[in-house]
Amino acid sequence: MAAQIPTNAQWWSTGSGRIELAITMDDAHCGYHQGACDDDVESLCCVPYIAEQLARIDSWRLCEELKEYGAWDGDELADHDQNLRRVLWLACGDLCDQQTEEE
Repeated sequence: MAAQIPTNAQWWSTGSGRIELAITMDDAHCGYHQGACDDDVESLCCVPYIAEQLARIDSWRLCEELKEYGAWDGDELADHDQNLRRVLWLACGDLCDQQTEEE
């Protein structure tokens, strides 16, 4: 049975719009905050509605999207699991920053 995306989730997409994720603001704040976020992002990857969305992301497309940020080299981008964590962290950050701008 597929996990339901919460009704209060906010939609995020990469600049090209080729990758989209729906994340609640509570989860976004969990994955993006002061200090190291690695453990929290790792935990978010196991949340069923997030895990299902991440599982549908094509590895090639994700790598191409992350290349546009210019923050990771080819060797780093070869790790699909780490790339999923990166895109989730970016999504959380963008959603949190957008919320701050709107307040």
